[in-house]
Amino acid sequence: MSKEPEFQHDTETIALLEKELRYISALIKQKGREILSNYTITPPQFIALQWLHELGDMTIGELSNKMYLAFSTTTDLVDRMERNELVQRVRDEHDRRVVRIHLLPEGARVIQEVIEKRQDYLRDVFTQFNEEETIVFSSLLQRLHLEMKKD
Repeated sequence: MSKEPEFQHDTETIALLEKELRYISALIKQKGREILSNYTITPPQFIALQWLHELGDMTIGELSNKMYLAFSTTTDLVDRMERNELVQRVRDEHDRRVVRIHLLPEGARVIQEVIEKRQDYLRDVFTQFNEEETIVFSSLLQRLHLEMKKD
């Protein structure tokens, strides 16, 4: 049984929120691609490396699901990253039939540098906000993320 909302937001406010979030997402994506242009990885490789960095070793199937890509597409992506010595396929210790993708030091270095540059960009943007605004904004974004993950 779903819980009824206590307050119904007006259509204009929701439309404005959707529009602003879409614009912000596009700007972050554009800036991310600019940062990636200085590296030998593609945006999908960045996303894959980011998942491996955050969650650790995973199978191609698990990575495919996280990235919403076909298994074959993810296999090709991993092949290219393996050739560039960013990741390595490793047999699972407990089940030799299972192959996991492991982030290599070069992959970890690249992903860390890219993430730091993305954070530097946001830090520059947030110089226009005071400390309280930044804390409130961060808290509200975390809450929004949690609410969206419920679905």
